[in-house]
Amino acid sequence: MNASVAIQVLPMSEDTTKVLHIVDQVIEYIQAQGLTYQVSAFETTIDGDYDKLMQIVTEVPKIAAKAGGDSIMTYVKINYQAKGDALTIEDKTKKYEH
Repeated sequence: MNASVAIQVLPMSEDTTKVLHIVDQVIEYIQAQGLTYQVSAFETTIDGDYDKLMQIVTEVPKIAAKAGGDSIMTYVKINYQAKGDALTIEDKTKKYEH
């Protein structure tokens, strides 16, 4: 594993039910990719191979649009490790779990 991404999807709608439905569809897509991920209140973090993660990043706005989003803001943070393995989600968060 040489990378991780944090991706935040913000469908632009005042209808919170619609927003939650769109975000749920994006999370279901991420879950189906078979990678380690962690959902939090503001973003979802995913560990994996850089190229696979970039495919996911490319698809997420499309999945949100298919789920009913007319305008979707997507924010992405990328951690790429050129040599060796990147720190995993667990490496970064395990000590803070309660």
